[in-house]
Amino acid sequence: MSRIGKLPIAIPAGVTITVSPENVVTVKGPKGELSQAVDPLISVNVEGAVCHVTRPNDEKEARAKHGLYRALIHNMVVGCSEGYKKTLELVGVGYRVELAQPNVLNFSLGYTHPIYLGLPKEVKVETKSERNQNPLVILESCDKQLLGQICAKIRSFRKPEPYKGKGIKFQGEIVRRKAGKSAGK
Repeated sequence: MSRIGKLPIAIPAGVTITVSPENVVTVKGPKGELSQAVDPLISVNVEGAVCHVTRPNDEKEARAKHGLYRALIHNMVVGCSEGYKKTLELVGVGYRVELAQPNVLNFSLGYTHPIYLGLPKEVKVETKSERNQNPLVILESCDKQLLGQICAKIRSFRKPEPYKGKGIKFQGEIVRRKAGKSAGK
């Protein structure tokens, strides 16, 4: 039995889960609404304030999808009730970010041109630039997968490099540093 798959999903107050006959799970909550198509092998049952994900047999494919769909539904429930938040930090001299328009970020990352990134309406964005502090980009969404994808895209503009530690990193991330060239002997 899958350790993750057999765990029940607690449904907090204010969140509703509906399962359509086509096996599409829809979660509605105060932060938003998400839906996920579930493989026909897996069955989802909602009983009161608890949701159970079950599989019919112990075939390899069913075992693999059991834990996957339970985790996806759990992430939807947490996203619709509490939401997800990620903070990115720009480390480097002259690295800046600002909101050009609502949901459009303008990055200055040491290239010859600015980088503009349009964000979907499901993502709320905030930038912070304080004196003697690295600029921050704070992203919030109910969709964990979308949020992670956008953070990865932003991080890909300037990945943290190991010699000086410059680049875009998650707040609290530790960049493993390397020693540079040793001086002439």
